[in-house]
Amino acid sequence: MSAAREHFGSRLGFILAAAGSAVGIGNLVAFPVAATKSGGGAFLLVYALFVFLICLPVMMAELALGRQSDKDPVGAYRQVSGGSIGWRIPGWFALITPFMIAVFYLVVTVWVLGYLVATLGGNLDQLAAGEHFGQFINSPIVFAYLVVLMLAINGILAMGVKDGIERAAKTLMPMLFVMLLGLVVFVLTQENAMLGVKYYLTPDLSKLNAEVVNNAMAQAFFSLSLGMGIMITYGSYMKKRDSIPGSAKAVALTDTLVAFTAGLLILPTIFHFNPQIDPTELSDSSAGMIFLFLPKIFLALQESIGYFGASAFAAVFFFLVLVAAITSLVSIIEVPVATLCDERGMERKKAIYSIAGVQFILAIACAVSFGMVGWLTEFMQVAGNTVSFFDLVELIFYSTILPLNGLLVCLFVIYKWKRANFDRELQEGDPSFAGSLSQKYVNFSLGTFIPLILLLVFINTVAEKYFGHSFF
Repeated sequence: MSAAREHFGSRLGFILAAAGSAVGIGNLVAFPVAATKSGGGAFLLVYALFVFLICLPVMMAELALGRQSDKDPVGAYRQVSGGSIGWRIPGWFALITPFMIAVFYLVVTVWVLGYLVATLGGNLDQLAAGEHFGQFINSPIVFAYLVVLMLAINGILAMGVKDGIERAAKTLMPMLFVMLLGLVVFVLTQENAMLGVKYYLTPDLSKLNAEVVNNAMAQAFFSLSLGMGIMITYGSYMKKRDSIPGSAKAVALTDTLVAFTAGLLILPTIFHFNPQIDPTELSDSSAGMIFLFLPKIFLALQESIGYFGASAFAAVFFFLVLVAAITSLVSIIEVPVATLCDERGMERKKAIYSIAGVQFILAIACAVSFGMVGWLTEFMQVAGNTVSFFDLVELIFYSTILPLNGLLVCLFVIYKWKRANFDRELQEGDPSFAGSLSQKYVNFSLGTFIPLILLLVFINTVAEKYFGHSFF
């Protein structure tokens, strides 16, 4: 028999833990660049509308499903559906997705850890060299960093929900916010920084098109950790007296503010380095920005604050990214851990070790697929392109399946669980939600246009990623 289910000790603990899940590498780097290249202030407005009009109702649905069932995603779908075989499939999707996302995310986080260590060692000039990244990711040291990272993450998980996940979130998330704001304040005092702010915030409606709107939707959905089973699992750790609508709004607002604030760091820093730069030429890849471009920017800061100051600035930045990655990984890996505990009655530490063992092997396979092992580097052909094992894992479980999982949640909550039961769960801990405009909107949107939008995003993603054709 499994032990009694843990719950978050406070609403603040849940909000910080869920925000830690949502705030990841993409928030700190990919979002600011995407906003800059896609209309600046206009993109920010579109993104915010998607977060609060599309993603927020989906988050409420996942949290409500988790809290009502008191189960992991597999158990939640099974229990609420009355054991329906067909509705167990979304539960398994919501389990396999975070398990595999953690695999490639671990590898990227290992790179961040390696760059942080190198920066602290006074080697910022080496990081800025163009050939360093390729040499580093194919060096044996990445395996040592992987072991250290997994020990830290699984150590947090082993302490449980309240003493591990919640306590880590209460420590790391405020630290991330304070350090991010500190860097922003410093950067905004530098020469030409306001040019970056102007470029970042000035609306350019000419750049808004169907593709940009689609990208904003995808960025918002992925940023809030939807479709990964995380919010279902975290919902099962919420207390009945906690407000789901209020907590979901707080998480969405926190995530959006962090992403917005990161833009006030990245763009002014770039313009301080080169006021004549065209940000539309920046890499769309978070990895390309973090490991290839930004180290050069940080090194250039030595002209104004010296080499030591530039190294300190870079170290704080890499630490911020590391914290964001670790808080995300903790929540991602908690999903399969919770499933083993709930569905197999496994003791928590044994479940953690079992998950870690399999993920360690798969993470190594991803890590060596950049040249160390030929057949993993050229793993298969997709849409006429050769992709590595790492690329394939990212393509399937991050780029493709998340909108499908979100679509299935909407359909399940509204048409299988039924609106009345969903409403009752949302009103638990928040009686004022009953009859409110927010309640009417959530019910209407989840049963109509939100599933349609997610279906279109999924279809377009499959067409673009696997067949080389985009409808937008």
